Amino acid sequence: MTADGASPYQLRLFVAGNTIRSRRAIENLRALCAEHLPGQVSLEVVDIHQQPVLAERHQIVAAPTLVKVRPLPTRHVVGDLSQPERVLCALDLPTASPAQDQDA
Repeated sequence: MTADGASPYQLRLFVAGNTIRSRRAIENLRALCAEHLPGQVSLEVVDIHQQPVLAERHQIVAAPTLVKVRPLPTRHVVGDLSQPERVLCALDLPTASPAQDQDA
């Protein structure tokens, strides 16, 4: 947590309804957060059909799209997030889990 009580990482996943690809992206992201950012992330899932204004504000042109809102800079990743190391690298997030850090 940050000094103001907020999670240090804020992620927003834009999906298009309850499709297989949307569900897969949500599952992959939750697994990634549990392994690499436990207790450090605020995750919001946004359906672009239900909240088109928010999607437009973030310039979402494809779904699923993951947006790293905080910390800056903002980053975007498009796809089902099935390659965790690539997602972490693209978002400039830590790639080692806490357990791996202790072994080093």
